[in-house]
Amino acid sequence: MGKWYRKPFALAASLAMAGGLFSTSAAAAPKAAHPIEKGRFTEQIEEASIFELQHAMQKGDLTSEQLVKFYLDRIEEYDDSINSIIAIDEDAIAVAKQLDKERKGGRVRGELHGIPVILKDNYDTYDMPTTAGSLSLKGSVPPDDAYQTKKLREQGAIILGKANLHEFAFGFHTISSLGGQTYNPYDLTRYPGGSSGGTAAAVASNFVTVGLGTDTGGSIRIPSSFNNLVGIRPTMGLASRDGIIPLALTQDVGGPIARTVEDAAVVLNVIAGYDPADPVTAASKGHVPKTYTHYLKKNGLKNARIGVVRDLFGDEPQINAAMEDAIEDMKEMGAEVVDVTIPNLDKILAYPSLSSYEFKFQLNDYLASLGSDAPVKSLSDIIESGKFDSSLRSGLVSRNNVQSLENHAEYQEIITNRPKVAKDNVNAALNDNELDALLYPTSNALPAIIGKNQGAGNANRLSPFTGFPALSVPIGFSDNGLPIGMELLGREFAEPTLIKIAYSYQEGTHHRKAPVLE
Repeated sequence: MGKWYRKPFALAASLAMAGGLFSTSAAAAPKAAHPIEKGRFTEQIEEASIFELQHAMQKGDLTSEQLVKFYLDRIEEYDDSINSIIAIDEDAIAVAKQLDKERKGGRVRGELHGIPVILKDNYDTYDMPTTAGSLSLKGSVPPDDAYQTKKLREQGAIILGKANLHEFAFGFHTISSLGGQTYNPYDLTRYPGGSSGGTAAAVASNFVTVGLGTDTGGSIRIPSSFNNLVGIRPTMGLASRDGIIPLALTQDVGGPIARTVEDAAVVLNVIAGYDPADPVTAASKGHVPKTYTHYLKKNGLKNARIGVVRDLFGDEPQINAAMEDAIEDMKEMGAEVVDVTIPNLDKILAYPSLSSYEFKFQLNDYLASLGSDAPVKSLSDIIESGKFDSSLRSGLVSRNNVQSLENHAEYQEIITNRPKVAKDNVNAALNDNELDALLYPTSNALPAIIGKNQGAGNANRLSPFTGFPALSVPIGFSDNGLPIGMELLGREFAEPTLIKIAYSYQEGTHHRKAPVLE
């Protein structure tokens, strides 16, 4: 089992200097810059893509060990103020050395060989605790990796550590009893979004190359929007949820949170596909392309037809202005962008999330899978322990009071009728207007000040209620520097189309800017 340590931490002096690591980003320069003593890698490590990092390592201008130490340096220097990381794997440097040795010997495991990844702390890891941010699960080490974690390791990724989340993935604030409050790196007085806010804040701050989050009702896309990142909520069934602490499996998915569309596409290559342990992934057979990176086309907006759903816009003028600019940019890059309506939209959005119903039963199943070493055996045990953030109490108790799903008339009505209503009407909007994708703001509210309520609107419900894929991509900033994102929604397994559109837009606008860290 790998060693691990909780933050706050002080890295040993031997870890602090990455063999002489450097940073030259004007947007987010470290307080101390250390040029690489050996090698000729001249890209800015902070904002370098997976492709660029792989190229540098293949040329011998950079090693994975250097890259890991660089990130550990940044985490030590800056994360005390952002508080995005729950735990670091102390074996990360040893793993990096082994991967460097393999590369030198001519073996490259895959696209992520030597690339550090951060996991939201609801992904099982056999060598580190998986806690969902809760003190009730402190020290709980699962018997094996989540399916997605395993696939990352098989491709040579280094699991650098675990990121904070809104405890049990309940909300958009990203506060937990184990990890505390995570702050938005673009404005430390504001929320990072959630529930995958720790992952997003860490990736945005260049504490890691790329990360994984989960999304039940917006938890990948909203923190991606709030942190100037790209987030993909995959089609239900594209990527396994086995080994992820559930919130509501009818809606839960896991997916990438990245600085660029290309990095998100690389990670999607790794995690997509059939897993017998998650039967819904049988639907992915025949729908996973050889590589999603094939769709990284700079002219991807040419002749694309995109429908703007203005009914999903809110009252924030700066978000709406950014959307109008994005629409004009897409038109200039060759897309046909038209206003459309989704039939029965109000009826779709009136349905509730199923986390209020399913959580108790699916969490209890997860706890049982941990075996005799599980620190708690049930949601009842968690409530009795009192080891959770106080803001969760009413939500935990109400979920624990649900006695049965089979005999719950309201739940049965939702799972019977909601998918058809949502899919039929969203498909009608796509098909009747001959669209490649629907478009609307990821969130109709900006990141809120800590202590205030964080709104986001309800556009985030369309993807989980239909099971269709959605991608959030940056479109600019508010007057006071807060990131703004737009969401693209496509048909089932239309990730290639969304990637093509988003990449073309990204390359034509370049809205990604790193936060200034102090």
